[in-house]
Amino acid sequence: MSTETLLWIIFGFLVIGMLALDLMVFHRKQHTITIREALKWTFFWITLALLFDLGIYFWQGSEGALNFLTAYLIEKSLSVDNLFVFMLIFTYFGVPSIYQHNVLFWGILGALIMRGILIASGIALVDRFDWVFYVFGAFLIFMGIRTMFEKDKQVHPEKNPAVRLLRRFMPIVGDYENGKFFVKRATGYAATLLFVVVLVVETTDVVFALDSIPAVFAITVDPFIVYTSNIFAILGLRALYFALAGLIRVFHYLHYGVSAILVFVGVKMVLSDILHMPVSLALGVIAVILSLAVIASVIRRRRSEQQQLDTAIPEEPEAA
Repeated sequence: MSTETLLWIIFGFLVIGMLALDLMVFHRKQHTITIREALKWTFFWITLALLFDLGIYFWQGSEGALNFLTAYLIEKSLSVDNLFVFMLIFTYFGVPSIYQHNVLFWGILGALIMRGILIASGIALVDRFDWVFYVFGAFLIFMGIRTMFEKDKQVHPEKNPAVRLLRRFMPIVGDYENGKFFVKRATGYAATLLFVVVLVVETTDVVFALDSIPAVFAITVDPFIVYTSNIFAILGLRALYFALAGLIRVFHYLHYGVSAILVFVGVKMVLSDILHMPVSLALGVIAVILSLAVIASVIRRRRSEQQQLDTAIPEEPEAA
C-alpha cells in the first residue's frame, strides 16, 4: 500500500469519525448554537486543518504544505461570503435556530460527496484536455467581475429545479414537524419543510463549488490537496456560520475581496504558461486582499456608527 493511499484512508476515517462524533455525541440533542460554542468549534476546525497541514509538510515538504494552506484559505474566504446566502435561505423559510445546525450538517454531508465527484471530474478534464485549464481561468475572471458588480443577493427557492422535481413526486408539508424530514399521512409519505431547506442548501452548494474548485486548480491539481482543503473548509462552515451569523452583514466589502481573489486566481491560470508565480506569493496576495476587505468593512462600520451617534446627539442651542 502506497503512502498516498494510506493517507486517503486515514483522512476518510478522520472525516467519518468527526461527523459521527458531531452528530451522535456533541449535537445529539437539537439545540440553539450559542456564539461561544460556535467560536470554540471554529477554533477547533481551524486548528485541526493546520495540524493536518503540518502532516502534509512532513509528507510532501514545504511546497505541499503551502499548496494546502493557500487552497484552504481560498476555500475559506469563498465560503464566508456564501454564509450570507445560507442566512437568506434560513430567513426565507423561517427556519427555527434549533434546526439550523441539523440543516447545515446534512448539507455538508451531501457536499462531501458532490465535491468529490466535481473535483475528480475537473482533474480528469484538465489531465485530458490542456485547454480546459484556461477555460476555468476565464470562467473565474468572469465570475469575479460578476460578483464585484452584483447587487443585493437574493434567493428564489421556488425556482429551484430540485424543489420543483420533489413537488412532482411527493407532497410537501408546510411545517417542520419536530425536525423530521418525512412524515406519514393518510395518502402516503410527505416531505417536510425542513427537507426542502436541506435540498435548497445542497443544490446551492453545487453552485458554490463551480467557483471554488476551479479556483483551487490555480494553486494545485493534486487530488489529495484539492479535496482535503475543500473538505476542511466545509467542515468548519457550520461553526463559522453561527459564530458570524450576527456579523455577516458587517463585512460590507467582503464580496469585493472575494471577487478580487477570483479574478486573481483566474488571471494566474490563464497566464500560467507565461508567468510562473510561486505559491508563497499567491498566498500572500490572497491574504492581503482578504485583510484589506475586512479592515475596510470594519472602518466603514465604525464610521456609520459614529454618524448615527452624531445625528442622535442634539446640538446645544447658541447662547443669546
